[in-house]
Amino acid sequence: MKHFLFYVFLFLVGLTQAQQLENVDFTRVKADLSFDVNTSKVFGLVEYEFKILKSVDSIYIDAMQMHFDEILLNNEKVVYENNDKQLVVYSKYKAGETYKLSFKYEAQPKKALYFVGWDNEAPNQIWTQGQGKYTSNWLPSLDDTNDKIEFDLSVAFDSAYEVIANGNLVDKAVEAENTVWHFDMKAPMSSYLVALVIGKYNKHEEISNSGILLDMYYYPEDSLKVEPTYRYSKQMFDFLEKEIGIDYPWQNYKQIPVHDFLYAGMENTSATIFSDAFVIDSTAFVDKNYVNVNAHELAHQWFGDYVTAKSGEHHWLQEGFATYYALLAERDVFGENYYYWRLYEYAQQLMDQNRSGTSTSLFNPKSSSVTFYKRGAWVLHALREQVGDEAFKKAVKNYLEAYPFSVVETDDFISEVEKTSGMDLTEFVNAWLVQVEFPLENALESLMQSAFIQEYEMVDCELLTSKCDYYLTAPISDQAKEKVISQIPDRVTSKVFKGSLKTRQAIAQNMDKIPLNLKDDYETLLMDKSYQTIESALFHLWINFVEDRELYLSQTRGIVGFNDKNVRQLWLALALSTPLYKADEKENFLNELIGYSNPRYNFEVRLTAFNYLNSLGIFNETVFVNLVEASRHYNWQFKKYAKNMLEELSKNSNYKETILRLQNSN
Repeated sequence: MKHFLFYVFLFLVGLTQAQQLENVDFTRVKADLSFDVNTSKVFGLVEYEFKILKSVDSIYIDAMQMHFDEILLNNEKVVYENNDKQLVVYSKYKAGETYKLSFKYEAQPKKALYFVGWDNEAPNQIWTQGQGKYTSNWLPSLDDTNDKIEFDLSVAFDSAYEVIANGNLVDKAVEAENTVWHFDMKAPMSSYLVALVIGKYNKHEEISNSGILLDMYYYPEDSLKVEPTYRYSKQMFDFLEKEIGIDYPWQNYKQIPVHDFLYAGMENTSATIFSDAFVIDSTAFVDKNYVNVNAHELAHQWFGDYVTAKSGEHHWLQEGFATYYALLAERDVFGENYYYWRLYEYAQQLMDQNRSGTSTSLFNPKSSSVTFYKRGAWVLHALREQVGDEAFKKAVKNYLEAYPFSVVETDDFISEVEKTSGMDLTEFVNAWLVQVEFPLENALESLMQSAFIQEYEMVDCELLTSKCDYYLTAPISDQAKEKVISQIPDRVTSKVFKGSLKTRQAIAQNMDKIPLNLKDDYETLLMDKSYQTIESALFHLWINFVEDRELYLSQTRGIVGFNDKNVRQLWLALALSTPLYKADEKENFLNELIGYSNPRYNFEVRLTAFNYLNSLGIFNETVFVNLVEASRHYNWQFKKYAKNMLEELSKNSNYKETILRLQNSN
């Protein structure tokens, strides 16, 4: 009975939203916003414009746990209800009439808008994440993605900070110690795409071939990381405009890194927010860069922002398209082999789902991200092969032109492809979208058109053959070489070390036991321009050659690595575990490693620190304070990790009392 009532509730909520959409057209919202960083509150003066399509006696706006004041309809007081989920405004609304609703509100959002760093040493920021969290937690809005509205924000904040939001910055007015920033959008969007970032930034500007301003923000201290972080940004922007065949649909494009972001990136309209873990130097670019996330979120400006899936059943129209067009942009940068390699990787993941029985139809709104993103991309790749480039590109262009700033279903796209190709795609849709299992045979047939993939499949040393020693030094692809090294690391010779950077990385990651005759060759890996290689090589050398541990530590002491400080944190753990190395500095090493568990660092840094501290058995008051704080973090995965660690540590009677005291302190 409980489940029945739950589904009835969901049905009624959906019905209510659908009915309002049929009765009311919200067209524009102007919001004047300010913030109190001490209480994590947002204050606003909001004005909505809407037109009544069918006469009704009430309209509503989604608003989670908010306080309202001065609610006026066409400048007159009105009867309303605040039920902590919606603001419902009652009146005799007449079809064809246009109304203005204004009000003041106050909110202390628990999600969707985050105050970061104001109570610790992390960068002081405010940023939003509306998808899956609902903008209505901080800004009264319409949660239904089918309701597209023009959002114009004005934000008052401390003049020492930069304020960034959707659209054009049309004015800045200094008022005492604050500045009021006025942003203007020219076209409507779903509320989950409203973006706001406040922090300390500089920016790098470029202009696309079509004249669009590209603003690339960065922290003032990261000026040397701008080029590797945003590498290929303009090239990919220009490529996607040409490939898609429709001009970029917004006024400008901004990209903003933020601290402790929930995901890799988010495609807010004209303003992508992404994790500052992708702010990198040139060495990190080899192994971990922003290019794919950059291209994916940019592609969403057309697929997701310009045209939006009507419901969860059609979510692949956003994520599948963004994944596919990101691959096309990366192909333009890195080449055809890269493109097929990524498709091959996607196919492997989808095959794993087939084997485990977790595959789902693309029309299942509860499908995994692997399905929506990677199977969705495969659908478009396979569809393009079936109908041809010309018909495919024309169909995509027609599809976007037919539904600008609107919502779509899968049939809307497929029908356009059928028109341009003259084909009946029923069988294709059934095989690639409807059926539960990923059509592996079809995918493999497509992949085998690539000589690069043919070579990778052919080169295999799981069953050792006479060719395997040859493969180790043969002129084959890096991917094939990595595969062979992972299968027969004990057959690596000095000559193999003369291979590419990726070949050498494969040696570092797979050769656990280092033969004495290869020691000199292996030590050269510590000088490679790859933080992954250095991390693996340092660990394996430290394990294999006890007598030279101090030498390896001295050689790598100044290397930090990625943003999660992968090399530095390994170095600290090894230095603490090497009894005779820098005995007078051991306390400093310990304090530094403990310090990386502090909230001022990204959760990736902290998670790595907790792992090393746990493996070393190092737990003091500071570590427990930071771990308890982590168990309350807004990132659910990091929170879960911290909670699980606390639960395990609580089983130790030496730690239990301290943990309980700290958990009960707040």
